[in-house]
Amino acid sequence: MSTKNNIKNCQSLLDKDLITSEELTGLEKVAQKFSVSISKSVLENTSSPDVLKQYVPAIEELDVKEDELDDPIGDSIHSPVKGIVHRYPDRVLFKPLHVCEVYCRFCFRRENVGRGKEILSNEEIDSAIQYIEKTPEIFEVIFSGGDPFVLAPEKLAKLVKRISDIEHVQVIRFHTRLPIVSPEKVSAGLLEALESEKAVFIVVHCNSHEEIHDGVSLALKKLQKEGIPILSQSVLLKGVNDCSEKLEQLFRTLVKNRVKPYYLHHLDKAEGTSHFRVDLTSGQELMKELRGKVSGLCQANYVIDVPGGFGKVPVGHNYVSQDGKEFFIEDWQGCQHKYFD
Repeated sequence: MSTKNNIKNCQSLLDKDLITSEELTGLEKVAQKFSVSISKSVLENTSSPDVLKQYVPAIEELDVKEDELDDPIGDSIHSPVKGIVHRYPDRVLFKPLHVCEVYCRFCFRRENVGRGKEILSNEEIDSAIQYIEKTPEIFEVIFSGGDPFVLAPEKLAKLVKRISDIEHVQVIRFHTRLPIVSPEKVSAGLLEALESEKAVFIVVHCNSHEEIHDGVSLALKKLQKEGIPILSQSVLLKGVNDCSEKLEQLFRTLVKNRVKPYYLHHLDKAEGTSHFRVDLTSGQELMKELRGKVSGLCQANYVIDVPGGFGKVPVGHNYVSQDGKEFFIEDWQGCQHKYFD
């Protein structure tokens, strides 16, 4: 969907009092710098202004802070060939395109997504796959981008087949927003394209329980009926999910839909995203509150992707301290207990 059409569709949000006239006025200015796309499903099924903040451009995006970066997690320095990010020894990101169903206003790749030049040519796809073939330590290939599920099923099926044929690759993972924001596109063709003799996992991006309506639940069930385990990743966002009650609702709703919460990301320092930022101490306190409220199934791993390309690091509340040979372990109620190792 074009930026022009999306801005036009945003008029319907104004008519529903879901955005203000001032917010609508700023859309065109923001769209000149960052890509805009809001799916039909999001427009029709989202009634919360807080949830819509994820998708609707805001003039604050043009306020770039000194510590914000155009490549906040250092993809470029770990890219041996176009379309591949090889940050960890045993796994790579494979990015055949940088197109998405929606463009999240806090995306860490927002400088690249929606740009046609980032779509890999046939020759570039060959080079990327050849890199994987020649690197035997690669155990897992993660389809990312952009959203790999935006690819035509026929093209996706060919890529899955080529990756599946690489002997040392044992796991194929997909990072996608499509089942959440355009669930009607989880088609028979897409399901067929995901078939592989290798282990296939899907990680969906979801930040609010309000995003999981009946259509989303049905799309998730279709994928699960194919025997594909589904996990989730979320981003801690000011005004969207930055309280323990909202995170509890999100994680419980995911688990109810047979989706295991995997990561809760501390917001990356992408340009123009400071209005979404929650400070690290508050994030740790939220995770501490959740420890006593929900079971392990509902616990996500709170992480920071260290700026500069140094990878993800768990940054949740620390329950263990040490004094000489004595350890002090804090339980979920905040009580300290001595422990001798």
